[in-house]
Amino acid sequence: MIIDVHSHLWEYPRDFTADFREQARRASAGVEVDLTVRYDDYRAAATPDTRTIVFGGKAKLSGVWVEDQHVAEYVAAHPDTLIGFLSVDPTQPGWEDELHEGHEDLGLRGIKLLPMYAGFHPADERFDPLWQYAAKHRLPVLLHTGTTFVSQAPLEYTLPRHLDTVATRHPDVKIILAHLGHPYEGECVVTIRKHPNVYADISALHYRPFQFFHSLMLVQEYGVWDKVLFGTDYPFTTVNATLDGLRAMNRMVEGTGLPRLDEAKIEAMIHRDTLPLLGLE
Repeated sequence: MIIDVHSHLWEYPRDFTADFREQARRASAGVEVDLTVRYDDYRAAATPDTRTIVFGGKAKLSGVWVEDQHVAEYVAAHPDTLIGFLSVDPTQPGWEDELHEGHEDLGLRGIKLLPMYAGFHPADERFDPLWQYAAKHRLPVLLHTGTTFVSQAPLEYTLPRHLDTVATRHPDVKIILAHLGHPYEGECVVTIRKHPNVYADISALHYRPFQFFHSLMLVQEYGVWDKVLFGTDYPFTTVNATLDGLRAMNRMVEGTGLPRLDEAKIEAMIHRDTLPLLGLE
């Protein structure tokens, strides 16, 4: 079985502001991409045994807002393959009510946060009630870490090192750092190595193959393959494309003296039994 820990649900353009869409166009050489998620399209580009964690996202500062009700309805239509996470923007009034509603009323089983996009520091003590709620109810928390094209999103709030403070303060919360924190992979690797309940996913990295190779070499040299989870970042890429990218990594170093990635470790990561690790089964 493959567990994709990182996929999105949104409808384009409904869930994005005009400013977000314009910045996305600039980042895509002027091309506007329809980011609407369609279940059949996802499944057509995935292995039959794939199960998927899916979430929306809430970040008023950057102009993305997906109601948790939409995620709950999407998951309810495909309960055998999908696991839903709620999202909150703790800079906005009513976020604690949304946290309770998403979990207790809608049955969503984890939390997705966008600190950089929403403009909040993940270790800000004002948001300790969020982490305390996650610990009490055993909800895993996945956070965006890494870069963005959104000009108003502060890079300072996306640095993986800040989750060191969070994990020290709330050691029982299962935390996933998205995208291996790229381009701050070194910070991500030393953070996941330090804390037993902190993990990272490899979503949205395979289409920068040389950077990805170096990122996974850091994982290998620091001995944290067991802390890395498979993910895609759908609809930006797919399960099958991510698998192909992972399995092609060593081709870049054929005929050179460069070290190779451990292909058995890559396969173990692809097929990791992730749901028990996160308390989701």
